[in-house]
Amino acid sequence: MTGARAVAPLRRAATALLVLALTLLAQGGQRPAHAAVEIQRVSGGGVEAWLVEDHGNPIITARIAFRGGAATDPPGKEGLAEMVSALLDEGAGELDSAAFQGRLEERAITLRFEADLDALRGRLETLTENRDEAFALLRRALAEPRFDAEPVERVRSQLQARARTALEDPDVVATRAFFALAFPDHPYGRPASGTAESLAAITADDLRAFVRGRLVRDRLVIGVVGDIDAKELSRLLEATFGGLPETGAPTAIADVPPATRGQVAILPTGSPQSAIVFGQRGIARDHPDYYAATVLAHILASGPFTSRLYQEVREKRGLVYTVYARLTPLDHSSLILGLAGTVNERAGETIAVIRDVWSAVRRDGVSEGELADAKTYLTGSFPLRFTSSGQIAAILVSMQLEELGIDYLERRNGLIDAVSLADVDRLARDSLAPEALTFAIAGSPDGVEATH
Repeated sequence: MTGARAVAPLRRAATALLVLALTLLAQGGQRPAHAAVEIQRVSGGGVEAWLVEDHGNPIITARIAFRGGAATDPPGKEGLAEMVSALLDEGAGELDSAAFQGRLEERAITLRFEADLDALRGRLETLTENRDEAFALLRRALAEPRFDAEPVERVRSQLQARARTALEDPDVVATRAFFALAFPDHPYGRPASGTAESLAAITADDLRAFVRGRLVRDRLVIGVVGDIDAKELSRLLEATFGGLPETGAPTAIADVPPATRGQVAILPTGSPQSAIVFGQRGIARDHPDYYAATVLAHILASGPFTSRLYQEVREKRGLVYTVYARLTPLDHSSLILGLAGTVNERAGETIAVIRDVWSAVRRDGVSEGELADAKTYLTGSFPLRFTSSGQIAAILVSMQLEELGIDYLERRNGLIDAVSLADVDRLARDSLAPEALTFAIAGSPDGVEATH
């Protein structure tokens, strides 16, 4: 995800979990539990899709992702992946923008694209009766985007307006500053959604080159859920993706640890509040300690209402209106990334307490009770990720992008349950680094000195 998108969900995480829980109760468990999800491998057109059949409703949901997102944007043309994603449904093949959008609307087809740091993603939702038309429109969008002058300039103006507005959002300002500190000489340190200036530099030829070089079969993963069987999906894979190039232009993005060394950046604003983005080096998704890190992060900072950070910073001292941190693995790096919001007068105290929480957990470890509660939550809440076809399809894509294996859903809770107290305490001693916690603050914080 982009720098700003990496933090924006943190503010909504606790509320989202509550909404999911209420939704699951309201549905009476109508969606299958994850243990009942049967995943099939389906091939066609030189690509493989993972399929979960669900014939209970005449609906098909597909999620796709092409590896290589905003981090592949050329220097000076940041926002290219974002602009491509916004234009793919603005006309393709013989259909101009109005005709393409009209076809989607007439048949109640949802087709959307978005870019994050590491991938360009697409979402397709359709009634079964419009299945062939929906996948045909997806094919046109990927293989024959028009990039006509009118939609290009309209979308460019929209993205530029968004980029200017983002400069007034303290969370976005702090997030961009944090990523610039953590990745000073790396594509992750650049504004992934672009600036008004970089968006102005993007040409139609740049858009076409991105499509030719990035939207290719060997970078594509697909997840499909709904009212379709393997035979029909294989046919649609051939028709939809078989014409895409097999390979594309090479990209070389280096793996890099975040350069978090305890820096503090202050971005002055006239706001009475400070938006604080903070973090340190994390654990890669394929690291053997990842599941121990997941448990540790829950106890330390990501458990809604129960984490050490929440209890010490918000509940006991009332310093913030929000505080949260979580593991944020990227394709080429990994962070523990957090967000806090407080009044300027209490920003220095807030930062001091965050560091103290990090130090206490590193020094003393966690309790048996905290470990048990964390594992119960992490395993018990897992089915909440399977309350809609869209969620399941998105998980199928993530499992492929992260190379977790098709049996991951059956193994995942066992991996969490296998984490021991010794694992968590060792990882806390070895990985938590309060002295390396890096802070970017948008506001006028009291009691804080900038180092950058």
